[in-house]
Amino acid sequence: MKKIMTMGLVLGLFVSLITACSSSETSGSPSSSEKDTKEVTFLSNFPSETLDPHLNYTPVRAGVAETLVKINEDMELEPWLAEEWGSEDDGKTWTFTIRDDVTFHNGKQVDAAMVKQSLERNIEVSEAMKAALKVESIEAEGQRLTLILEEALPELPSELVHPNTAIVDSEEEAIGQQPVGTGPFKVVSFSPGSKVELERNEDYWDGKPKLDRATFTFNEDANARTLALQSGDADIVYRPAIESVQQLKEDDTLRTDVVPGVRTQMLLYNFNSVLADQDIRKAFDLLMDRNDVIDSTLAGYATAAGGPFSNEYPFALIEEKDGGLDQAKQHLQAAGVEMKDGKALLDGEELSLTLLTYSYRPELPLMAQILQSNAKKLGISIEIQQVENIDEEMAKSEDWDLATYSLLTAPRGDASYFLNSAYKKGGSLHSAGRVNDEELTRIIENLNATVENEERQKLAMAANEVINEKVLHSFIAHPSNVVAYKDSVKNWVTSKSEFYVLTKDLDVQLK
Repeated sequence: MKKIMTMGLVLGLFVSLITACSSSETSGSPSSSEKDTKEVTFLSNFPSETLDPHLNYTPVRAGVAETLVKINEDMELEPWLAEEWGSEDDGKTWTFTIRDDVTFHNGKQVDAAMVKQSLERNIEVSEAMKAALKVESIEAEGQRLTLILEEALPELPSELVHPNTAIVDSEEEAIGQQPVGTGPFKVVSFSPGSKVELERNEDYWDGKPKLDRATFTFNEDANARTLALQSGDADIVYRPAIESVQQLKEDDTLRTDVVPGVRTQMLLYNFNSVLADQDIRKAFDLLMDRNDVIDSTLAGYATAAGGPFSNEYPFALIEEKDGGLDQAKQHLQAAGVEMKDGKALLDGEELSLTLLTYSYRPELPLMAQILQSNAKKLGISIEIQQVENIDEEMAKSEDWDLATYSLLTAPRGDASYFLNSAYKKGGSLHSAGRVNDEELTRIIENLNATVENEERQKLAMAANEVINEKVLHSFIAHPSNVVAYKDSVKNWVTSKSEFYVLTKDLDVQLK
C-alpha cells in the first residue's frame, strides 16, 4: 500500500511539473507569433503634447498622416496624396488631382471633398498655416480640388509639404489623441509628452508596411537617448549625444548616420533694443567664430553658415565669416560705445543685454555661453535666460535683446518660407524681432510674385546679400542630422528635411 501511495505521489508531482512548465511557457515566454512580430522603438527629441497634425509634426513623422505634396532627399517636390497640380494664372488659382486609391484608417475614401474639409480645419486652427496658404476659397468635385487664393502664390505646392497641412478625416472627434490619417501606421494609444504606440495599416494604399508595430517615444535629454540605444530600450535614436557619436560608430552592433542637414542655428536680434544699430549687430556677429563654435558645441558635426540657407540649396549664399575681437571693437566704437574701467558704455550707461535660449537643442545654450564669454572681453554684460517656449517668450515680451534659435529655414525647398516669416510684417519671426528693411521687403515681394524657378533663386540670393550686409540676423551653423540605430534595423533613411521617420519600407531583421 505504501508503495502504491509513493508511485501516486511521484506521478502527481510529474503531472504538476508538466503543467507548471506549460503554464510558464504560456505566460513568460514569447509565443511563436510574438517572436515573428516586427516592431521598432524610435526615440527622438521631438516632444509632443498633442497629435493634432494641424498643430504638430509628429503624425507625419510617425507615418500616421500624409500631405498632398512631399519633398525628396534632393529637396525636390514629389506627388504624395495629390497626383498632379498646376496653375494657369501664375499662382492665383491652383488645381490638384487627388489620388483615387487612398482611404483613411477608418476605411473612408479620400476624395477632394474630404481634403477640402481637412484643409479648412487646418486654416481654422492654425494661424500660421492660414497666413502661409492665403486661401480665399476651396472647391471640390470628385478627385479635383481647386484652391482660390487671396493673392498669387507661385510657391503654394511647396507650402503644402508642411507637415501641418497633413490630410486627416476632420469629422473624427479625437484628432488630438488619435488622428485618422492615410499613412502606413495607425495610432493605438498616445501618452502626451511620452510616447505614441502604433500598429500597421493593413490597407495602406502604397503597399503593405513591413513593420507590425512601432513605438514613437520622446526624451529631450541627449545622454538619456544614447543610453537607451546602448541598453537596448530603443532601436533608433534621433540626435544621440553629440560627444558619443564616435563611440557609437565603433560599436559593431550599431549603425550611425551623419548627413548634411538643412537646419540653421542662428542669433536673432530684437530691433526694439540697442541691436537696432547695425554696427552693434556687426560686432556681435564677429564675436562668433563659426568653426570654433562648431567644434566646441557640435563636435565638428556641422558646416559653418554663410547665410540663412544650407549649402544643400542652389539659392544658398556661400560666404566665409571671420570672427575677431579687434574688428568687433571697431564696430562698437563706430556705434558710439566707449570703454571705461573695463566696461562698455553707450550714452553713459553700461551695455548690458539679455539673451534668450532653450535646452531643446542642447548646443544653443552652449553657443549662448560662448557669446557671453566673448562679449565680456569687450566689457559687455550678457544675462542668459533659459526658457521653455522661446517663440512664446519672444512674442509676449520685448524685454530681451538677443536669442539663440534653430530653424529649418527652407523645409520645403523654397527660400520664401524663411524670408516671409522673418522679414515681412505678419511673419512669426518678424513679430518677435521687428526687423524692417525696405530694400529687403521689395526683393521678397518680387520673389512672392515670381513663378520661374531660376529667377526665384536669383531673388533669394539677392535677399541673402542684403541680410548679410546689414546683419539682420547672424547665422552660425548648419548642424548635421545624426541618427544611430541597431544593425537589425533595415531600410532606415536619415531624412534631410526631418519630416519622414517611420515609413512603409522601414524593416527589422528578426533573430
